[in-house]
Amino acid sequence: MVLNYIWIAFFLVAFVVAMGKLIFGGDVAVFTDIINASFDSAKTGFEISLGLTGILSLWLGIMKVGEKGGVIQRFAKMAAPVFSKLFPGIPAGHPATGAIFMNFSANLLGLDNAATPMGLKAMQEMQSFNKSKDTASDAMIMFLCINASGLTIIPITIMMYRAQLGAANPSDVFLPILLATFISTLVAIVTVCLKQRINMLQKELVLFFGGLALFIGGIIWYFSTLQQEQISLYSTVFANTLLFTIICGFLISGVRKKINVYDAFIEGAKEGFKTAITIIPYLIAILVGIGVFRASGAMDFIIEGVKFGIGSMGIDTEFVGALPTILMKPLSGSGARGMMLDAMNTYGADSFVGRLACTAQGACDTTFYVVALYYGSVGIRHTRYTVQCALLADLAGAIAAIVLAYLFFSHT
Repeated sequence: MVLNYIWIAFFLVAFVVAMGKLIFGGDVAVFTDIINASFDSAKTGFEISLGLTGILSLWLGIMKVGEKGGVIQRFAKMAAPVFSKLFPGIPAGHPATGAIFMNFSANLLGLDNAATPMGLKAMQEMQSFNKSKDTASDAMIMFLCINASGLTIIPITIMMYRAQLGAANPSDVFLPILLATFISTLVAIVTVCLKQRINMLQKELVLFFGGLALFIGGIIWYFSTLQQEQISLYSTVFANTLLFTIICGFLISGVRKKINVYDAFIEGAKEGFKTAITIIPYLIAILVGIGVFRASGAMDFIIEGVKFGIGSMGIDTEFVGALPTILMKPLSGSGARGMMLDAMNTYGADSFVGRLACTAQGACDTTFYVVALYYGSVGIRHTRYTVQCALLADLAGAIAAIVLAYLFFSHT
């Protein structure tokens, strides 16, 4: 229901702003820009779905081999002590737990191409025991909010963009991104736990989050000992080596179980193709709404309004240059990426605004895209409180990114 109102608001706000620009500003091209943006966004939505088809077919095929080979079930047993507390609605030993574990692992390593198919597989598994097929279950909401918070240990892509744009030290945003996304994820989990009345003081959860904090601390210490060139090299090599090792492990598990690995892969790949077709209308709907909102100039008005309000209170407005990235991130991943690159081009890759834009880009994921993609894949129409909790996590990530940027980069 909330997503429905937000989607309508994109169009109505865009219409009001465009009419104002036409009548009072004489902008006769604004409605042409809006219509062109709607067509371009619809095309982009289809192209994204088309691009996902091959990736989904590949990874759901691999996942099917792992499922029949027993690997997913073993992952489910490994994750059971913690996941049974965070996802109490998932039956013990269900394949959904293994798929969620794989999705989270891929996200942590920044492997988006692998994380998305695994996440869609997890949604399908959770939908199999969902009593109300058009309404998000508690487990789905927890899963979506954690995904939208975007916890990633190694932001490889952002560091690559910074290197391409001439940053003296492309990985200097690594630590603030890691801290900001950790805060975003923690807020997402705590918020959903409070909503679902999950006791976070349970021993398993305390040990897990304590261990995760120590692990992140260890990662920070290790990377602080490496040279600049080594950080990007080691992280890329480690992530991709691990990924291919998982693929080979799944295939070996299928051979050991004496299943027809090729047929199992084809079976899963067919599911990937069907899933890619299913999500097309959901992606087009949300991307067109966002595209219209942007083309009308509504986003620019919001940014200028925030800048004026903050400046009138005597607060430092240096961070406002990165607001386009911050505000766009929950709406559009490609849009936020474009805003980040524009900030680095305009202000410099090593400027405060450039670094803040990169930190904000890595602090969380694209909430509306994630909601449309994952819920759309299983036909969920009633998202309950998913969007509110996910946007709260986005807000926490954005505030953390701004605070951390001032701590790390305000005098550099």
